[in-house]
Amino acid sequence: MCPTIVPYTYEAKKEKRIYFTSLLKDMKVLVATEKPFAKKAVEGIRGIVEEAGYELALLEKYADRAELLSAVADVDALIVRSDKVTAEVIAAAKNLKIVVRAGAGYDNVDLEAASARGIVVMNAPGQNSELALAMMIFMARNGFTPGTGSEIQGKTLGIHAYGNVGKLVGRKGKAMGMNVIAYDPFVTDDALFEADGVKRVASVGELYEAADFLSLHIPATAQTRGSIGYELLMSMPKGATLVNTARKEVIDEAGVVRAMTEREDLKYLSLIHISEPTRPY
Repeated sequence: MCPTIVPYTYEAKKEKRIYFTSLLKDMKVLVATEKPFAKKAVEGIRGIVEEAGYELALLEKYADRAELLSAVADVDALIVRSDKVTAEVIAAAKNLKIVVRAGAGYDNVDLEAASARGIVVMNAPGQNSELALAMMIFMARNGFTPGTGSEIQGKTLGIHAYGNVGKLVGRKGKAMGMNVIAYDPFVTDDALFEADGVKRVASVGELYEAADFLSLHIPATAQTRGSIGYELLMSMPKGATLVNTARKEVIDEAGVVRAMTEREDLKYLSLIHISEPTRPY
């Protein structure tokens, strides 16, 4: 039997949308966030989901994993932030077809368990690029204390890992007049850096030694966990700032605290909670 070929016109798109909607008319989407999205973001998600004819469920600020396991039991789609989507969670979600992680990495999702079930896993890279630059400006301006601070224009911005987010940060840093350098052991083609006006350096050490501002974008792996600590921070220029919008796990917290204790000119700013007490900036 030959398939029916429908020209890809506006009417055909409408027909296809109606067809797929009818197949998935009972789809349930769960937003599960220990740290909730902003109210406006949730309203936006709800509008999109309900306009498509699907049901939206919310699980926010949950304290017990049992709550998550119960909530996923009948859902077709799951939206999370840094919430752990483990093999146990996937096994409990009998109808699950897709997991969307609102962030750049996949390390909070058990990809092997998802693949075994044919579950699609998607992410949303690039969300933190503007925030990383904003954090640098905040630090350069001494927390926006009137009459103090300096410009980031003319300063050297180091990018540790030149993936999607790292590239966006680098391009925006260039647009603000920064001198941008980068290191990524997995990106070895100089032309990729040169296309963005970015200088590729040969080592992590060279990157940190030259960077007035260091934007961290490495994933949490067996090789990177605890790799950013005392020695790298101590090698940075006077008044340097390390900005972490990547992962808490890549930071050697004791080493960072030690470096900042010995050198009060150093600054560390992060989206991720650090368990050791440190100076505010």
